[in-house]
Amino acid sequence: MDNSQRRVGVIGGVRIPFCRNNTAYAEVGNFGMSVKVLGALVERFALHGVELGEVALGAVIRHSFEWNLAREAVLSSGLAPTTPAITTARACGTSLDNAIIVANKIAAGQIEAGIAAGSDTTSDVPIVYGERLRKRLLAVNRAKTPMDKLKTAFAGFSLGELKPSFPGVAEPRTGMSMGQHCEKMAKEWHITRQAQDQLALESHRKLAAAYDAGFFDELIVPFRGIKRDGFLRPDTTLEKLAALKPAFDKSSGQGTLTAGNSTGLSDGAAAVLLASESWAAARGLTVQAWLRDAEVAAVDFVRGEGLLMAPTIAVPRMLARQGLTLQDFDYYEIHEAFAAQVLCTLRAWESADYCKQRLGLDAPLGSIDPAKLNVHGSSLATGHPFAATGARIIATLAKLLEQKGSGRGLISICTAGGMGVTAILER
Repeated sequence: MDNSQRRVGVIGGVRIPFCRNNTAYAEVGNFGMSVKVLGALVERFALHGVELGEVALGAVIRHSFEWNLAREAVLSSGLAPTTPAITTARACGTSLDNAIIVANKIAAGQIEAGIAAGSDTTSDVPIVYGERLRKRLLAVNRAKTPMDKLKTAFAGFSLGELKPSFPGVAEPRTGMSMGQHCEKMAKEWHITRQAQDQLALESHRKLAAAYDAGFFDELIVPFRGIKRDGFLRPDTTLEKLAALKPAFDKSSGQGTLTAGNSTGLSDGAAAVLLASESWAAARGLTVQAWLRDAEVAAVDFVRGEGLLMAPTIAVPRMLARQGLTLQDFDYYEIHEAFAAQVLCTLRAWESADYCKQRLGLDAPLGSIDPAKLNVHGSSLATGHPFAATGARIIATLAKLLEQKGSGRGLISICTAGGMGVTAILER
């Protein structure tokens, strides 16, 4: 965002505790979770009946009837029904993308305030029938007479057509899951199992400490009897993590990604309020941090690049535009899709060869201070409802910057499809 644009403030965010799929939120679905977080944001910032310029809310896994999810959630949120809404999806980067959408409109003077949000469930997933039965039913619908419909319905029919199809987690272009792709990355960058388990352990410990210190008291709204993230294991140890078997490479004897150092299937939702400086001042609201810039990138993972390495490309573009170095940050929020992904990203930025050959830089970006990385834990401990993670991270980082009183934070989120969404917050 250049100097001719208005500053965009992060006013604050809320989320419900994230849960393992098929547990507390199994019957809630995206609509129920979205209404809960939007309603909680309305309560927190006294937005009852207020018309906002935009609500951008996304979900990666949703039913076909939820095409209008954001708008329907807004109509049940307490906001003015004249508030427009858009439903989005860019895998794990969805709600950070939504913050970019809203922020750009604010910066351009098109709107004064908006909400970026995301919800995802892997419990209430769409179950559809296979291609043959789908085409058969469409053909029956096109048939003109009752007799034609009957003939079309049963001509060549087999019971196998009734077998349902569940959403897949494999990349359509490669047939490999994200975990399998990340295993390849871990091998390429020589990331050890011990380093991954250590990062996972630290995530749980830091998240538990933040809960105990009351950091999340304003950020998390209890829901369905749940007050803390269902993935949090404050009593886990390196020994417990080391005992887990590989989850994706189960046959080579070299697999390093496990259920302990990878995010689990999750349900949850999060939302964050963004506004212009004047709108916030007029309503007596404090700006926690400013959204300074953002960048999205993609990699050619089909031809061999690491599926989750796109943030390594997006970040240096953003740094160059802002005249910053990788070390010019007080906090680094790197989404922990897998511990290996975080470690591959850090190693790539330290690699002179990668930075020169892939990023076109004269020198490596260098290393970061580990004490500034995911200081209150991240996705390995919180869980990762795909579309909710970005808003969770924004709200966490904005509060960290507010508590510090000044500073700068970097957000980095890898996504399915070989993309990465990144941003800079500052105060």
